[in-house]
Amino acid sequence: MTKRGAVGTIVVTGANGFVGYALCSFLHSAGHDVRRVVRDLAAESGADGAAIGETGPDTDWRVVLEGVDVVVHLAARAHVIRDEASDPLGAFRAVNVTGTATLARAAARVGVRRLIYLSSVKVNGEYTGRAPFRESDTPVPKDAYGLSKYEAEQVLWQIAAETGLEVTILRPPLVYGPGVKANFLRLLQWVDGGFPLPLASVKNQRSLLYVGNLVDAIVTCLSHPAAAGQLFLLSDGEDISTPVLIRRLATALARRPHLLPFPPVLLRFAAARVGKEKEGDRLLGSLTVDSTRIRQRLGWNPPYSMAEGLRSTISWFRGMDVSYSEDR
Repeated sequence: MTKRGAVGTIVVTGANGFVGYALCSFLHSAGHDVRRVVRDLAAESGADGAAIGETGPDTDWRVVLEGVDVVVHLAARAHVIRDEASDPLGAFRAVNVTGTATLARAAARVGVRRLIYLSSVKVNGEYTGRAPFRESDTPVPKDAYGLSKYEAEQVLWQIAAETGLEVTILRPPLVYGPGVKANFLRLLQWVDGGFPLPLASVKNQRSLLYVGNLVDAIVTCLSHPAAAGQLFLLSDGEDISTPVLIRRLATALARRPHLLPFPPVLLRFAAARVGKEKEGDRLLGSLTVDSTRIRQRLGWNPPYSMAEGLRSTISWFRGMDVSYSEDR
């Protein structure tokens, strides 16, 4: 893992989430002073945990921010397939936009040096054509979650300009690794269960990001002077098609990949007919990112290959203990 200069106390919001758990585990192992911030202390057993309740316009951040050098803001209202909120965009904005703004302003008032914000590639859009997404692209968020992340970014840039708070924004694609949930976990279960998947004819390309690589990028941004005021897209550096991913997962699981040929256009039609158009796009469409900027400006390179990341994920899936604190 990348090591940089000295950093004071680090606040991590969403500390008991998928990425938050991995980040806090590594920071502790590296000897950093970490303050884990969660919604409810019942979900956080560590002595360094602090409960903040719901993240929103009325959140009182003063207690957890006193004496803090850097805030890593991971807490968010997450993207969900079936949103049951009566006003999904309003619900996303309350947490992801207004809640983030409240935190940033409070951080600036008490003298926090830097805030690292985990955004999403969904700010760029849902799929790519011949060219990968880049930081210079015009954002085209397609749903309430992506729009709220984009608006949160704009608010952070404004607060940075007004207060001098250093802001770094990271937009990852799909993140996988030990503890992963949602679509990637579902795909693991399908492959492990030997379910036939009609995806052999899919010719897409997807960028992925191993959680260990995301943690390393965040750690790099904690103190690197060139990270201030920057937006970075991240990836493992290897793009992969859905059928190739399934074959690699099957090999790691010692399973036979049951891939069947089927015209992608008919798969899209079938997915739309059963209300699964977005899920179909994730399996069939392309979404790639160009992570050149962070590599050139910060000298960052992902310490783990995709092969290593997938092996680590499979080990966790099989019930093995996977350490996030391995010094790479």
